[in-house]
Amino acid sequence: MGQTLWKLIGLGLMTATLSGCFMGDPAPPTDPRPREKPQALNVGVLQSDAGSPGKKVLSRGRISTKSGDILILEPDGSVTEMSLDSQSGRDAWAVSEADLAALNDNLGLDLSGVRTMGPVTRRAPTAQEKALADFRARTKPMRLNLPAAYVADPQDFQGAAVKSYESPRHKGESLVEVTAAMRGGVDADTSFAYATCALANWAESKGAPYARHIRTLSDKNNGRMVVGSVFTLSQEKPMGLTVMTTKDTLQECKARGIPAA
Repeated sequence: MGQTLWKLIGLGLMTATLSGCFMGDPAPPTDPRPREKPQALNVGVLQSDAGSPGKKVLSRGRISTKSGDILILEPDGSVTEMSLDSQSGRDAWAVSEADLAALNDNLGLDLSGVRTMGPVTRRAPTAQEKALADFRARTKPMRLNLPAAYVADPQDFQGAAVKSYESPRHKGESLVEVTAAMRGGVDADTSFAYATCALANWAESKGAPYARHIRTLSDKNNGRMVVGSVFTLSQEKPMGLTVMTTKDTLQECKARGIPAA
């Protein structure tokens, strides 16, 4: 809203104040105690119609006497909220001579046809937000897919290397590729576990708490099994059905005897 609108809001607030002074029920003359302060003051707000600058649209507003918050009911049914301590709130009280002249005309407005502003309700989640929340609920941590009776042989693991590529589209994420060499005859699950442990060790050194698996390719070279696994690293938990948590994966690698380098 522009400065002019907030000035008009200020006029509405002054209208409510003046109305409270002249139209409210006076306290009994024999009772010296002041009247109890109301929790909120209802005000009328006169706004310019964006489609017709010369046309004025009347809306209702409410100002809380406890929090100092102003709630303006817009013509489309939405509610605009602002604080009296904000810059916009202070601007609302900057009333010019022309505004005071307009106030005199506004005192005769008939507000009987303006609907009463009800309490502001919290917006319900959209269908997309519900779907994303359901997807996150199905996310599971990544585990090493090894049998319970698996016993690691140090000679199976023959070195791993990690390359990083910064993501040009997602700030705070990077794409990494892990190349792990295994002794010939080692199964795919053990090869992928070795690549995952090497990644977790590298991610911890970079301060990356999460990773998501993209794809893994395997090949044989000079009698050895070589796998290339691609992951994305991120500072925040990414979307995905299986997400690697660096610290948890490192603990599992140590417990299963899989080297992390």
